[in-house]
Amino acid sequence: MQTACAIKGNISRKGDKIYHLPGTRDYERTAIDNGSGERMFCSEDEAKGAGWRAPRG
Repeated sequence: MQTACAIKGNISRKGDKIYHLPGTRDYERTAIDNGSGERMFCSEDEAKGAGWRAPRG
């Protein structure tokens, strides 16, 4: 059985591409809008390779 990708790639109001890992502060409240270019990632390396960054703080 394949596990769904769980890392959320969110685009901020300023246009920053930020990924959120499960269990981090904003993960549960982050919604993904595929229509605006947001997406899910299967690994942190995949997110970084696509030009997304971890949240600050």
